[in-house]
This record gives sequence, structure tokens and C-alpha cells, in this order.
Amino acid sequence: MRVVKLGGSLFERAQYDVFACLAHIEKQKMPTVVVCGGGQFAENVRMAQEKWHFNDIAAHEMALLAMQQTAIMLQSFFPAFTLCASVYNCHATPLAIWSPDIAELNAGGVPASWDVTSDSLSAWLACQIQATSLQVIKACEVREGSALTTLVQQGVVDAQFVHFTQNATYDVTILNVEAFLRQ
Repeated sequence: MRVVKLGGSLFERAQYDVFACLAHIEKQKMPTVVVCGGGQFAENVRMAQEKWHFNDIAAHEMALLAMQQTAIMLQSFFPAFTLCASVYNCHATPLAIWSPDIAELNAGGVPASWDVTSDSLSAWLACQIQATSLQVIKACEVREGSALTTLVQQGVVDAQFVHFTQNATYDVTILNVEAFLRQ
């Protein structure tokens, strides 16, 4: 089982690369759990927090709801994928889209911080389901062989990604969307 994280920025491109990625994953017929970034839904949470100054716990839970919205929307376009909320349900189907459960993440000790985005959450999930690999797909250019610390400094992955992957028993690959679609 692999985990493929599709960044919310993939919605911003003219050709909606997130749809091409899901179609590609479906054709590969490889057991996969997809983690979707919150995209515009999460950006709305950031803007609302700036305006209303609510705490990071509320913002974190609202951002998780944004990921759930994205998961529900994408599953409606790709019915071959099953929505899974609990990490334990992710093994029940060969193709799944993770709709993260707030209580499960809180119980798992995932910090409520903007330093932990869907990048780190995909690494957390990969660990929980004992995935063989984690592929993080980005809209930006990613230099092959770049160190994770460099990718954090460049803002390609979130600040806690290195922490969440430091003891990974799975392969971690961060790819540009075009490279992923060539696989």
C-alpha cells in the first residue's frame, strides 16, 4: 500500500492537475490511499483566522474539515475511490481518498499548528497504515535528490515534515506533478 499526497496547489493550475493525478492513480491499479490538501478551502481558514484571530486549535480543526471537503469533492468525480476516515478503514479498499478524522488525529498527538499541513499528515498516515511508500506531489519544481531540510527551507513541504518522516519505514519521494504523471 502506498500513500500519494496531492497538494492543494494542484487545483490552481489551468488544467487541474489534481484530476490528471487521480486518473493516473486509477489506471495504475496499485493499492493507494490519496491524501488531498485543503486547497482553497484551507486558504479560507487562513484568511478567516487572520481576520477573526481564533486560536490554532480551531484553525487546525477547520483545516482538517477543509481536507474533508476536498476529499468528498474529489471522490464524487472519481467513484472508483472510496472515502476512508479512520486509518483502520484505509486498508479495506484498493483505492481510497483519506478524509481525516479530527478525533483520531487529536488522539494521535498531531499538533494543532500551521507548521503541520497535509504534507505532514500524509507522512503520519503512511506510518499509521504501514505504507511501503509516500509520494508527495507538488505543482512547483522539485529538484531530484534535494534534501528534505532544503525542501522545508524552500517552502516546498511544511516545517514539520522532516519530523514526521525522520523514522519512516517507507520510501519518501517528493515529485513535481509532471514527473509523477510520467511514471
